[in-house]
Amino acid sequence: MVLAHEDHTEFADLLAALIDEHQPAGITERHLVEELAAIIWRKRRVLIAEGANINEGLKSVLNSPKPVISAAAPFERGLSGENTDLRDLFDTTPEDNADSLKSAEIDLAAGRKAAAILRKGGANAYEKARRALIPDSRDWWDQHVADEEYPATAEGLAKFIRDSLEPICYRMMKEAQFTPAIKAQILGEGLRAHLLEKLNRYETHLDRKFERTLAMLLKLRQLRTG
Repeated sequence: MVLAHEDHTEFADLLAALIDEHQPAGITERHLVEELAAIIWRKRRVLIAEGANINEGLKSVLNSPKPVISAAAPFERGLSGENTDLRDLFDTTPEDNADSLKSAEIDLAAGRKAAAILRKGGANAYEKARRALIPDSRDWWDQHVADEEYPATAEGLAKFIRDSLEPICYRMMKEAQFTPAIKAQILGEGLRAHLLEKLNRYETHLDRKFERTLAMLLKLRQLRTG
């Protein structure tokens, strides 16, 4: 009945509460009350199993950001899910999303301003454009230069803005806008409802068994009391 790792005291308390409620007279009624306790205890296991199943599904989903994010908004471009940590995204609040959206918009606007300076050209265009970037993006650019991924030239900076900075800004904006849909997609895929069918059938079986046992107990009491 109660497994070794389960709380025997908790089950004893459950049984005592049912005995107090139904006041069984004789072995038969006592047996039916014990059966009710066993059914309730098994239903508790069903809920634990259901939670474990859902958690396993969520773990699997969180490790696959690309298909989850693209499915959350299938008609939206720029939602690749690349380099996205779904755990961080799932923990965000509406205020966090608003801040992320605003930061991405500011970053994008600064990048466009820098690109315009480079297109216009002129003396010190490279330095002016570099200074036009927000500090984080400027540091990111400097790191690329230090790693020799781009040359420290106007052409190199223009390519960085076009190929790296603007795409990530667009992605951050899209993710902030569609975070509620992405969260819903995570929960929906993590549920794996088709894998819960056996548990649902077992729970239904327990419900019906509980109803029959309770009806039998009440019938015996009615016969006993006249």
